[in-house]
Parts: sequence; C-alpha cells; structure tokens
Amino acid sequence: MKFNYRILTILGFAGTLFVGCGSTGAILSTPIENIDTAPLKVTALTDAEAKNWGHLDLINDTIPGMSVDKAYAEIIKNKKGKKVIVAVIDSGIDIDHEDLRSVVWTNEDEKPNNGIDDDNNGYVDDIHGWNFLGDGYDEQLEYVRLIASGDTSDPRYAEAVELQEKEYQQYLGTKTRYDQIGAAVKGAHDTLTTHFGKSDYTIAEVNAIETEDEMLNQAVQIAVQMNANGLSLADANTEINNALESINERLNYHFNIDFSGRTTDDDINDLSDIGYGNGNVKPVKKSESHGTHVAGIIGAERNNGLGANGVANNVEIMSIRTVPNGDEYDKDVALAIRYAVDNGAKVINGSFGKSFSPHPEWVRDAIKYASDNDVVFVHAAGNDSKNVDEGANFPDDNVDFVEISNTYIRVGSLTSKYGSKIVSGFSNYGKKNVDVFAPGSDIYSTFPENDYKSISGTSMASPAVAGVAALIRSYYPKLTAAQVKQVILASGLPITTKVVVGGDSSNVKSFSDLSTTGRIVNAYNALIMASKL
Repeated sequence: MKFNYRILTILGFAGTLFVGCGSTGAILSTPIENIDTAPLKVTALTDAEAKNWGHLDLINDTIPGMSVDKAYAEIIKNKKGKKVIVAVIDSGIDIDHEDLRSVVWTNEDEKPNNGIDDDNNGYVDDIHGWNFLGDGYDEQLEYVRLIASGDTSDPRYAEAVELQEKEYQQYLGTKTRYDQIGAAVKGAHDTLTTHFGKSDYTIAEVNAIETEDEMLNQAVQIAVQMNANGLSLADANTEINNALESINERLNYHFNIDFSGRTTDDDINDLSDIGYGNGNVKPVKKSESHGTHVAGIIGAERNNGLGANGVANNVEIMSIRTVPNGDEYDKDVALAIRYAVDNGAKVINGSFGKSFSPHPEWVRDAIKYASDNDVVFVHAAGNDSKNVDEGANFPDDNVDFVEISNTYIRVGSLTSKYGSKIVSGFSNYGKKNVDVFAPGSDIYSTFPENDYKSISGTSMASPAVAGVAALIRSYYPKLTAAQVKQVILASGLPITTKVVVGGDSSNVKSFSDLSTTGRIVNAYNALIMASKL
C-alpha cells in the first residue's frame, strides 16, 4: 500500500512515506517479440488507455502492457478453453459485484447453510471459499506482535522495538502535518464560502477576487495552489480525510502494542488447531476493498459492457479471506494455501507480504505443497522500494536462495511509461528473489458495491501475472505448473535499458539487475510459447 502524499508537497510540507504491503529455473527460449526499437509514449494516456493500459501492447500502443488484448484478438479468438480455478488469498471479496458474480467459484460438494461439512474437507459451509479471519479485520504488524509477546529471546526483538518506535513517531509527525493542512484547507474553503455566499464557487471566481483582506488572500492562494494540481478545496479535503483515516489506522492498530484484533479463538502458534473462521468470504466493511480489486484484475467478466476486463476468461475465483488490515498470520496463510490446493485451485495469487515471520517454515511447506501438487503460486514483491535479496520479504520459496518450489513466481511492478521510469517507484526488486515485472501502477479494477477504481501496488502486478497463468492453464491444460512458470518467465520482453529505482532519480540501475529474468510479462508471447510445447 502507498499513501498519496501530493498535498504535503503542494502546501510545502516536505517528506514522503511509503508503507509495505522469486526465483527461476532454466529459461526456455528467447522472446518472440523484440522491443529494442519500441518508441516512447510522449502523450498522456486517454481515459480508455488509462483504464486498460495493462492489457495493451508495447509495439502497437507504445505502452508497456502485457499484450492481453492482442492475445485475445490474434491467438485465443473463438477458442474454447478449460475452466481454471484461481484462488485469491486476500481480504474479503465482494462476490456479488456485477463484474465478478459470474466468475465466483462454487463448491458443488457442499450444501449451503446446513451447518454440516458435506464434503468432509474440514470446513463447514465453505460454498465460495473460506474466511480465516472470522469477524476480524484490523490487526497489528507482525513485528509489533513480537514486541507484544515479550519474547526478548527472539533474535529480532531489539530490531522490532527500534522499528516500532521509529515508524510510530514518523506517522505521528505525518498526522500532525495533515492535521495542519486539513485545518488550512477547511479554513480557506469556509472563508471563500462566506465570501461568495455559496460553497460551489469556481476557480474563475476565486481568481477574480481583489481584496486587501489577509485571510481572504490566503484562502485564494491555497485554492489556486490546489487547483494547479487538479484539486478543488473540497476534493483536497476529501483526500486529507482519507489519508488521516489510513494514518490513524496505523497508529491505532498496526503500531499499537496493546491492540489485538484476533476474533477466531484459536492458538496462532499451533498449526494443528484448525476449523476456526467461517464460510463468509465477503468484506466486513466497504473499505475492505483489496481482495475485490485483485479478483477483478484476474477475472472480471470480459466484454460485458461493465467497468473492467480481467486478464483471464474461463476462470472461477475462489475467495480465501486471510489478509487483514495489518499483517497476516503465518498460520492463516499456510492453511489458506493448503485449502486452495486441496479444493482444486490450479493458480494461487498472494498479494501480501511482510518483513517479519514467526513461522516462515509453515508457509514455505505450504508453498512446496502447492508445487508438489501442480499449482502455480504468484506472489507480490512488496511496496517498500527495497532490494529483497538483501532483506527478508515473506512468504518466500527459498532458504538462503535454495528453492523449495519450482512453481512460485514473485512479481515487481511497472508503470505505463516505457523508458527510464518504467519501474514503479514503490516496487521492491531483486536479482535473485524477484522473477519478473508486470503492470502495477494505477490499475483500474473492481471495488466493493459495484464500484471501480484505479490503485497501485505490486499487489496489482501479481494478479496480472496470475491471470496470464490462468490463460495458459485454460488453453494449454496439458502443461504442468512448472512449465507454466517457465513459459511466463521465458516469454517476457527483455528490458535492456537503465531505469530509475525506488522513485529516486539518483538511483539508476540496469533493468536486467532487478529480477532473475530482466523481463516484463507478455501474455501474447506466453501463449505462443505455450502452444509450441
């Protein structure tokens, strides 16, 4: 997750704050398309392009999408594929959404609402998946849980204490700045409303004000500053309130040593203590939108005249509610992966991650279980602008770079700008621990209650790749999960230029050094390569 801090910059409050949300085997062959001569996009994206840029083609559109539309037009056409179950391990999913309800997985072996485990899979009334969080949603970060446990023998305890103090103070300072900005914006809006006798004044009317009143002049200056950045004072106030809501969540829940959001009455340190949670996979509140957005990127119904097209047709989305507003529990993730595998998923998307993990072996064993059972696991690289070869990012598929899975894919994020700024400023990277990059900045997709929005994160890049994996498994079902991974990695377009990393113009690296492949995912090439196998 990344906060939008542009208002801080507009009004002169310096500082930016980012908040965190692979490996490969042998390469099969060279890519089918070459992009050495691809032109740069010099004009702004149209509205249609902005809502679909991840599906566009670098050669035809000069936008570094995954060539999804080209793949449908030239390869898939009217071919009939096989249904593929894709498990989304995330927050709750609005399975009643107009663009998702036709692609939701249903457990045909379970009778709804009878309180009986009809299929004997250990989960009662799991009609569309499972909810490991119960009624809970807000949670601490993992390193805050470590501090709360009081386990000073843990080798990372001192690091956790230092990190908690640093980040708490950082967010407290940011809250103070936003409170100040909010007061200034509200004061300016109130002053202008009083001056005009109405609240829906225009910027033209503001610019026409001539006065020696100091307060009114200050209100005019603030309104003009906001307008120059595309915001009215009312819009700015909304952004400030949204930012403050997120900041307060961090302070009240994520960093709060005394808070506990767990409601399921299980032992989080006992993997054998199962059966907790329930079959309600929907969000507990509208702001719980992450899982719905991820699901839409993978499989929102295509070409139905509604808001967004998913990457894959022929998918059934299995919702596994596991990721809270805070850090997920290792136990929940391990059991969620095993649930997905045992109930027929052939692709799993995991758009979550953390830098502390008390039971990484539980999740690692589950990832290996998926690999051993022919399931592709796609994971977001994280949003800390960091090299994950140098610092832990869980879950992973290796111990000291020795892999335990050959079907795990870790994904970094791209922007829509081909050239030096193609890598999203927030995206993690790593020559050893990130496999490929895919569209992740300003991705338009489904939101709860039949809404649609554009948001950014490696959380958005990962489901894009999961969608490509589902396409391959649908139209070339004889390929193994390991082969699907190899096809995705080998068929990507290589980027050979130097790029800005971490949004820092002074940090320039070769794109080939940011992942094991140095490639961006391309659905068109992947399907051609899959057909040749």
